[in-house]
Amino acid sequence: MIPLRDNIRSVRAPVVNIAIIAACVAVFIYQHIAPETIQQYAFRPAYLASLGAIQQVGPRVAVGSLIASLFMHGDILHLGFNMLFLWVFGDNVEDRMGHLRYLTFYLLCGILATLAHSAMALLGTVFTGPQGLAIGLIGASGAIAGVLGAYYKLFKGAYIRALLPLFIVFTLVDIPAGLFIIIWFALQLLHGLSSLGSVGGGIAFWAHIGGFVAGIYLVKLFVPRQRQRLGPRVLDVRMD
Repeated sequence: MIPLRDNIRSVRAPVVNIAIIAACVAVFIYQHIAPETIQQYAFRPAYLASLGAIQQVGPRVAVGSLIASLFMHGDILHLGFNMLFLWVFGDNVEDRMGHLRYLTFYLLCGILATLAHSAMALLGTVFTGPQGLAIGLIGASGAIAGVLGAYYKLFKGAYIRALLPLFIVFTLVDIPAGLFIIIWFALQLLHGLSSLGSVGGGIAFWAHIGGFVAGIYLVKLFVPRQRQRLGPRVLDVRMD
């Protein structure tokens, strides 16, 4: 399913969400100007396992890649789908948290997602050896998974307008946000479990899982209690 929009209106303009999207697009363009940046700033699980790996690139690059990797993407589809999910789900979460809290929450979920992926890569060395630790991780998916976790806690009763592929055609469906996100998470968990014991190099499903779980548990720390939940754009009111 491809999300297109939800039925929750925001009071404040999602300036941070828009800025993150703009930054990811700008970094993607820069990657094509200087493609060596992907190899330089992709985060590698080896940084958590070997001091030599950190010394090889320098502590500044190794630590900086925790943030820089969240703004880089492998191809236009990777970028496009990530930004679409962020556009649909991020504005309402930012509206509930506030701009600065949302930015902090987004980056923290992204970092925790990267660490979750790295932890599973370290565990995988038991089966595949250390070669998987050198594979770099890039993409905003883990941070966006944290946003989905927050959205699930805050707006699970909302509805998502989504494109549903049926064989060779697409149809529009309205699906409860809670169900949409549960299906999404179940797919990540299924693929993550099936990838155990493999070297890696594809989609970082454990980053998605780690980011989502982080978002679920961290959201209550970032949402001011006094703010009220917003209603849908249109209310169906009927009187007999």
